[in-house]
Amino acid sequence: MRVLGINSLFHDPAAALIVDGRVVAAAEEERFSRRKHGKRPVPFSAWELPELSARWCLDRAGLDPSGLDAVAYSYDPELALPADQLGLNDPWDRLRQEYAREAPGFLAEALPGLDPEKVRFVPHHVAHAASAGQASPYPDCAVLVLDGRGECGSHLAGRYTGRRLDVLAAQSLPDSMGLFYEELTEHLGFLRSSDEFKVMALASYGKPRFLDELRRYVGTDGEGRFRARSVPWAELAPPRPAGEPWTEEHADLAASAQACLEEVLLGLAGWLHERTGERVLTLAGGVALNCVANTRLHREGPFDTVWVQPAAGDAGTALGAALHVAHLQEPVEAMPTAALGREWSVPELRAWLERAAVPYEEPEDIAETVAEELARDGIVAWFQGRSEYGPRALGHRSLLAHPGRAANLERLNAVKGREEFRPVAPMVLAERAAELFDGPLPSPYMLFVHEVAEAWRARIPAVVHVDGTARIQTVDRSGEPLVARMIEGFERRTGLPVVVNTSLNTAGRPMVDDPRDALECFGSAPVDLLALGPFAVRRAEVFA
Repeated sequence: MRVLGINSLFHDPAAALIVDGRVVAAAEEERFSRRKHGKRPVPFSAWELPELSARWCLDRAGLDPSGLDAVAYSYDPELALPADQLGLNDPWDRLRQEYAREAPGFLAEALPGLDPEKVRFVPHHVAHAASAGQASPYPDCAVLVLDGRGECGSHLAGRYTGRRLDVLAAQSLPDSMGLFYEELTEHLGFLRSSDEFKVMALASYGKPRFLDELRRYVGTDGEGRFRARSVPWAELAPPRPAGEPWTEEHADLAASAQACLEEVLLGLAGWLHERTGERVLTLAGGVALNCVANTRLHREGPFDTVWVQPAAGDAGTALGAALHVAHLQEPVEAMPTAALGREWSVPELRAWLERAAVPYEEPEDIAETVAEELARDGIVAWFQGRSEYGPRALGHRSLLAHPGRAANLERLNAVKGREEFRPVAPMVLAERAAELFDGPLPSPYMLFVHEVAEAWRARIPAVVHVDGTARIQTVDRSGEPLVARMIEGFERRTGLPVVVNTSLNTAGRPMVDDPRDALECFGSAPVDLLALGPFAVRRAEVFA
């Protein structure tokens, strides 16, 4: 069974390929088109398909579109209602529905040879659920999905048994925790459906003094659903014009909304655990990218284990839709890793460097070369192996730095051109993590926050957020031997078992994906060394 998954209707268009029940490839269109999030989530863009990522997935498997058994599209227009009947102010949503209905023809046009009759519509939240419950290592688990919207709802709660879904509850629009957080994002001067993570970071600087007021509009009903109506945000704090400084009121409003979101998640998780008795909770939907809320679920919720899809946003529905359709015919395997994107051979990387006419070296071990540069307080662009699926840099497309220099937080934010309150993350070997960090372990996908041990806060200040936490990535040496060697080499030189890791990109740009992107980023940002596969390119030599 060969199933291509497609997400395209709202935002973060992506493609994923399942062959004989195994995840072969998954990639987001933004990494190919170089447009952040692929496109804006407006009805006028709904016709745009992830053509580049879809073609790459097929090429990866040596398939022609005519060889596909099915294409799984992560939205079912037959389940949708007009926006005004859903209580949404979106007069052009009818275009979105029309484009969805015409998707089989659009896909056949984009992928010549594809039979449009092979396109299968998968309900949006079922696709989200499958990206968690079917992709996780746990065939039996509870699943919770929350996002902005699907066809008619914003939430699904269910249970997977043997990787088959039983839906237990769903929330109808206009109530939506995703839209609640999106509205606040816009009110605080950030880009809606893009910058919600900035609100989460800003919340750490505030106090939840507006929480009681927000509870008038948002809360659970005790039956697996919730209410989340539009909040008069301006009555609580004035809107922040984009680019203007934020105030204490803005931080307090962010903290209040964050606390409100966490309360709803805990209420939904408690109900779901009572209904299922499952030990494991899997999460997907854009709300599941809120690592602060995920951590509170882990600490205070009733489940022993919380597993979050690393591409929890809409990009992950490409994978979920493909898994759902494939599993109707045959067993499917868990996703083996988040490194499901493009990669280049050593000869191909060398050819890129030769074509760019930059001086480079091929050291005996690039991991040791990078460790030495980091120990000297250099910033390193790290480009290794297959690119990551999802928004987090997980040691394949990363910017690395010394965690022991407090100034490196400001330095990296300046390199990337982003807000000063944004934190950066620590990478640490899985077997060492408990010495430094208190929280869910292992944490390979950077989707939880951890308390930094008091004894380490002054030693690794660059990765400690204002609230004493860090969003860590644990590194399994068996799966990431090169990264593990680099971290060990750095510790031998500095005594610190942690390296700063943030995504290899600059503000407003997608994460670097191919060698050209890496060279362009290296040339435009003050990075000291580019580790491109086994090769090292030094700024001092390129710009001598």
